[in-house]
Parts: sequence; structure tokens; C-alpha cells
Amino acid sequence: MMSLFGGKTNAYNAKVKALEPFRVHVQEDDELTTNQGLKIVDNQNSLRAGPRGPTLLEDFILREKITHFDHERIPERVVHARGAAAHGYFQVYESLAPLTRAKFLQDPSKITPVFVRFSTVGGSRGSADTVRDVRGFATKFYTEEGNFDLVGNNMPIFFIQDAIKFPDFVHSVKPEPHNEIPQASSAHDTLWDFVTQQTETTHMIMWLMSDRAIPRSYANMEGFGVHTFRLVNEDGKSRFVKFHWKPKLGVHSLVWDETQKLAGKNSDINRQDLWEQIEAGAFPEWELGLQIVEESDEMKFDFDLLDPTKLIPEELVPVKIVGKMVLNRNPDNYFAETEQVAFCVSNIVPGIDFTNDALMQGRLFSYLDTQLLRLGGPNFHEIPINQPICPFRINNQRDGLHRQAINVGKTNYDINTINKGLPRQATPAQGGFTSYTEHISANKIRGRSSSFSDHFSQATLFWNSMSPVEKSHIVSAFSFELSKVALIFRQRMLQQLQRVDGTLAQQVADNLGLQLGPRPAAPTGPPPQITVSPSLSQMNTKKDSIVSRQVAILAADGIDGQAIADLKAAIQAAGGSAKVIAPRMGTLRVSAGQPVEVDGILVANPSILFDAVFIPGGADGVKRLQENGDAVHYALEAYIHFKPIAAAAEGVQFLSHIGLISKSRTAALPEGLFTADTVTDEFKQTFVQAVAQHRFFNRERTAKIPA
Repeated sequence: MMSLFGGKTNAYNAKVKALEPFRVHVQEDDELTTNQGLKIVDNQNSLRAGPRGPTLLEDFILREKITHFDHERIPERVVHARGAAAHGYFQVYESLAPLTRAKFLQDPSKITPVFVRFSTVGGSRGSADTVRDVRGFATKFYTEEGNFDLVGNNMPIFFIQDAIKFPDFVHSVKPEPHNEIPQASSAHDTLWDFVTQQTETTHMIMWLMSDRAIPRSYANMEGFGVHTFRLVNEDGKSRFVKFHWKPKLGVHSLVWDETQKLAGKNSDINRQDLWEQIEAGAFPEWELGLQIVEESDEMKFDFDLLDPTKLIPEELVPVKIVGKMVLNRNPDNYFAETEQVAFCVSNIVPGIDFTNDALMQGRLFSYLDTQLLRLGGPNFHEIPINQPICPFRINNQRDGLHRQAINVGKTNYDINTINKGLPRQATPAQGGFTSYTEHISANKIRGRSSSFSDHFSQATLFWNSMSPVEKSHIVSAFSFELSKVALIFRQRMLQQLQRVDGTLAQQVADNLGLQLGPRPAAPTGPPPQITVSPSLSQMNTKKDSIVSRQVAILAADGIDGQAIADLKAAIQAAGGSAKVIAPRMGTLRVSAGQPVEVDGILVANPSILFDAVFIPGGADGVKRLQENGDAVHYALEAYIHFKPIAAAAEGVQFLSHIGLISKSRTAALPEGLFTADTVTDEFKQTFVQAVAQHRFFNRERTAKIPA
């Protein structure tokens, strides 16, 4: 282990080490006690008046146990209630001293501990991971100058421009108040009533209807700070900055049918994936990127940098990659860490500062305020997961619920002479924080700048930047959501979509059986600076790794065990994992090689839990699979979800038996299907590359297959 702020650590870091005094480990000689240290003789029976008599109020052990149980739950977060988190570290690649005085961004040898929480936004703690929703991406940096919380999302913008509308937006997307329905879903009247009257939501609604709202895993999500921040260097020079997290495994999503099935068959799929990948040593990794804008260039764009419903296209301001973040340790206790962690937008360090983004300004208040209720008072910073790893609470703030510190001395005010004026104020040279000096001359008003009035051009940019497949998914998403709401909201949303793109509006209208009204007049003014941004399309993401990918190998008695062993080894060597899925558990008889141990049964391990499927040879085994309806459905479902499917030897007959390839084998194979007589090195390499591609969306006949 190196120093707290210098040198590289492995699975541990300074924050993980600081939490050790708070961990309670089970010891060999532990004896059951009350919370007051009294040893308990009988924890199985209440104190009664006779063996069949009433329980006595005198039973203080029962009362303590039940009372604590009754108070175990704290208020769940109003938004971002369902989440998962992990410890890790951040390391900058090169000094950013010309841009910022923040020390954790200046020394490439320093390891900064982080705690990252991912979440859905709208649903309760008991909702599913795979709902259509924005995902929270909140990072707490435990720096030597204090905690810096980058509290962002997996989308670079938000629904509203001003925080005063945040309660209204959240109320509209939450379950409707009269019947608490639907849970974790935007497909209901109140949300679409809100967005069709607040056209500033249009850009974000396009993102919500896109594949970005149904990520494959947390490790396949981008992260964004959403707002424009400031970086301030040692000389006091300020620049605007947008923060980005770029996943090393690329940006990949599920398909809609898959997400709905996963919500029922494994509602914890994303949380489980994060946990299992870290336990397996396949640590998720992101790179930190910055978009830097000089103050002199603030007004050179056709949008306002302070508008949180707008992004800066990467083609206008490239993202500079400056560091990496690795998550390499799971929490020891979900409640103590993941549930009690408190992120606050107002937690910054010297060298990072705020802008006048009206949504950010409201969040500066809201995040601190909500912790006071959720965590029981003003001392939530003393909860171990929230404590900085540098000296903290050196001030005159005292008392309050759950105060941990025992302050010694006579003074609790500033300025004092009794205690020699301690604690003293720090100077900037000593690392003290100073707000950026910004000249403001304005009237006090309730209003918005005219530079915030364009609600559609970036929605159009997003649409124009999508591939044909992504566009079809957006159309389908709008059709699904709007089919569930009242006619008036469908009509209003179609009018809104006409101002985004006529083809988009027409395709959604056709699906809803509605006629479009007159096309709104084109906006006046100069044309947009950019009309297509390829960086917005997931089709342009990385597709070079199968790390964290899972392959299902379908098997039954009589299967080719050698083919399974060979393919499994190839998948594992490339960083993925493979599981043998069969009609029953136990050991399978094989036609070649060693007997095969089954990892799971078909009905408990459906295709939606895997990224690809392989069917090996073995005449008897393949025959049994062909006669098994669950196995047939398995392959068909994987096919309509556009996943890679491979078969070898008699396994090819299985694909022809279920109609995925021609029985004569003269026709070209559908995209993403691979066959071979034997499992050769070339076959294994081809399949591994296909798994890295993630999905094959040009596959034919998917709409005709009943799966």
C-alpha cells in the first residue's frame, strides 16, 4: 500500500482503509449481546407468564430488538431511489494545472478514492433495473482537499431549464397520486401532459425514447455532469467545462422486448452484473473527458452554455480524455454505504466552481436539504461513507441528531480570543476555497434569457445523428408510450414532434392511427452550426471487447462435451464467461470429451440473461434440444433480440429445425448466425468477434417469429 495520495493501490484505497474501524467482523468467540453489551442467554423465546401465557412488557430484550427493527428503514430518495454502488479510484493522466488548481487533477501519481452510485430516477427502491428511464451516475471523489461530488446522469442534458420546475416534473413522472400507478414508467398521462406543455423537455424526451434509456449494464453507460461548470487555475483564470465519463467497454443497450421480460425474470440484472464483474476481477472502467470552452467563446454557439437542455456537440468542442476511473471493490454493507451515501452538488474543491445555470443553482440547495430529512439531521457528513479522508468538521458547528464528534473546549464561536482564535480561516495559498469573481450587473427579475428559447434544434440534431436502427427504436418507443395515454396528449406530442422532424412525426402518427395537422412554420434565424453529430450514435461506439459478456451454451444428454470445452475456453480467454444451460441440473452424458456439469436450467436462465448462444454438436443431445420447447424458444428469442448465435456439427440441424436457417443450407446465413462442422480456431475467433459486436440489427424476419 502506497501513501494516501500518491502511488497506485490495487483493490484497496485510502477511503476503503478509513472505513475499516467502522466494519464489524464476526469473530470465532462472539457471543450474542444487547446493544448495551448484556449477554443474551435465550434469543428464541419472549419472556412470558407461563409457557402459554401472555408476553410481559418487562421483556426489555424483546423490546430493544423489535424497536430497532421497526426503525431500520429510512426515507428512500424521492428520485434515484433504486441504485447500486462500488468503491474504486481515479487517476489523472497528466497534470491539468494550466486549467485548474484542483490537486487531484494535477499529479498523475496520485490515486483519488471514489465511491460511485448508479441508479434509475423515477422508480422506487423495489422497482426493476431495466425500466425506460434516465440513469443516475454520481461520483464522490475523496480528495485531499475535501469531497468533490460529480452528481450526473447517463444523458448529457435534462428535461427542464430552471429548478423551479423540478418538483412539477418529478410529480408528473412519478406514479399518479390517485392510484399510485404505474411504477417506474413514463407511459402515463401526467408525464405526457407535462412535457407537451413544457416544450423545453423535447430534446430530453428524444433521449428518453432512445436506446440510451435502456442500457445493457452500468459498465456500458456514458456519464455526464449535465451542467456547465467552471475550472479555475492558480492564476484565477476561469474556463467553462463539461464533464464526461466514457466507458472502456463502449456504450451498449438492451432492446425493448428484452427489458420488459428482464423486469419480471431478473429485476436486479444491472445491480447483479456490477457486483459479479467486480467479484470476478473484471473491474468496470471509464475515462474522464473534458470539453473546455474559453470564457471569450461563451457566446459563440447557437445555444446557451448555461442551458441544461443543451449539449455541446463533440464536433464543435472535442472531448479531451484526461484520466481514468476503475471500480474494484464492492460495498461491505448495502445500507451503510450505498443507501446512506449522500451526494451533494455543492460539494466542490478549490479549482472547480459553479456557473449561473438555473437548474444547477437549485440543485445546490436541494441536494443538501434532502439529506437533512433522509439521514436525520445536519450530521450526515459524519456517517462513515460520507466522511472525507482529509481533516474535516474543524469548525464551530455543534450538536444536532446523531452527533459523533466530542468537541473539547470552551469556545464554539468565531472569532474568539479564549481559544487563540482557533480554528482560523485558511488563505487561498493554504488551500482555502474562494469563489470565482464574476462581475454581474442586472435587474432582479423572474424570467429567462432569449438564448434559452430554442427548444427544438438539438432535438432535431439528435434525431439526424441516429442510425436507421436507432431511429426505428425511437419511433417504436414513442408509439408504445403514447398508445397508453389519452388522445389529447398523443395529438399534442405529435405536434411537438413535427417541429423536430416530419418523418419521425409521420411514422409515430401512422402507428397511432392519427393524422398530422399542418406542419409548423420553420424557425427563423441562422441555420444551426451543426446538423449531424456522429458521436451521439451508439452505432459508433467501441465494439472490440467481450469483457463482461455472457454466452449460453445449450446442452442435453448426448451433447459434444469437447466442443463445449473448446468454445468455453475461447470465451473465457477473451474475457467473457460461458455457462452450460440444459433442461436439468447435474452432469450430462456426452458424445465426446469429458462429462459436462450444468450451470443452470433453461427455465431459470433465459436467453435474456445472456449476450449470445452456442449450440454444440452431438446427435442425441441435439435431438433432445429439438424436442424441448424451452430450448426452441431460447434460440428463437435470442434471434429476435439480434444476438449472435453459433452452432457446430449436429447443432446446425437444430437451427434448421427451428427455421432460422434453410434446411438445404444453400441460402446465405442471416446476419449474426455462424455455423461450422467442427469447433476450429477460426470458428472460435469469428464467434468471439461477433459477441463483441453486441447485436446484429440487420437480421431478417424477426417480426415474424413468435418468441
